[in-house]
Amino acid sequence: MTHSTQRPLRVLAAMSGGVDSAVAAARAAEAGHDVTGVHLALSANPQSFRTGARGCCTIEDSRDARRAADVIGIPFYVWDLADRFREDVVEDFVAEYEAGRTPNPCLRCNEKIKFAALLDKALALGFDAVCTGHYAQVIVRQDGSRELHRASDMAKDQSYVLGVLDEKQLAHALFPLGDTVTTKDEIRAEAERRGLAVAKKPDSHDICFIADGDTQGFLANRLGKAEGDIVDESGAKIGTHEGAYGFTIGQRKGLRIGTPAADGKPRYVLDISPVNNTVTVGPAAALDVDALTAVKPRWCGTAPTGPGTYTAQLRAHGGETQVTAELVDGELRVSFTEPVRGVAPGQAIVLYDDTRVVGSATIATTTRARAGATA
Repeated sequence: MTHSTQRPLRVLAAMSGGVDSAVAAARAAEAGHDVTGVHLALSANPQSFRTGARGCCTIEDSRDARRAADVIGIPFYVWDLADRFREDVVEDFVAEYEAGRTPNPCLRCNEKIKFAALLDKALALGFDAVCTGHYAQVIVRQDGSRELHRASDMAKDQSYVLGVLDEKQLAHALFPLGDTVTTKDEIRAEAERRGLAVAKKPDSHDICFIADGDTQGFLANRLGKAEGDIVDESGAKIGTHEGAYGFTIGQRKGLRIGTPAADGKPRYVLDISPVNNTVTVGPAAALDVDALTAVKPRWCGTAPTGPGTYTAQLRAHGGETQVTAELVDGELRVSFTEPVRGVAPGQAIVLYDDTRVVGSATIATTTRARAGATA
């Protein structure tokens, strides 16, 4: 296997204003590619997005990206994708929570914005590839097909949020940071060496379009308060809430239940029913899931046939777990070797064969290990 760095390419570098994407653009230019920087304006009102250390979509960030492009010596543009972002990421996020599911907006942004809207526009303008600061690797096989692999450094691997990319998108993706084992401090030191002012800029966390980090407040503002019941596993009412959308499966904090559990142990959200606006809580053991079904599978290459054994990742910073998985009538059916906790409909499951990303799907239903309960 070889990495795709043959002929010089016309590369569009997505520059968020952070240190990773700036170093990625600099490395692409240094490798001899013809690089143009672009910052995506994703908010119709940039002041409403995170500011300072916390964002990737503010006016401040576009200025940081422009300064980095100037230092690297590449052309730079700002592209307005705010409408697409609002429809494909923000509205999807709200609708998923309203339906009682737990979405991953970063994954949706990679699928719909960076490697769909942005890539389509780049290809139409004659670019060969889109470059980002993600930590992942695209490896070219001898037959010319491409595979997505975990980054060399597992601690920084971001392949989970790229698991939605198909073979065509991978053919035009460049991740210059993915095949180097470097700490974040070394990336910052490299940025400083290159004269990039973003070297000391803190990483962005949380959700870029929720300015204060208060997801529940954001959803309440969009969906309105809707008081409902919090019930235990027997269906007995033990509290009230102001909107089922404000909860996620596996949540322990912020339940505000007056009545303690009979065994005195903490309770967790087991189920969210938007139909009757009810949140069910119970003991940690009731969160154990031993199987799930997932829909809308997307494969990073050829779709697997028949049942197979894989490792799976269920959240961006989660560990791996052993599974068997099979595609049945377009739906992914997954069984876990050992029960896992905190699995919520709406999350993505990403399958791996060693370090290779096989594909991704959206969790639709889960089967609880205890008494075969389903969610």
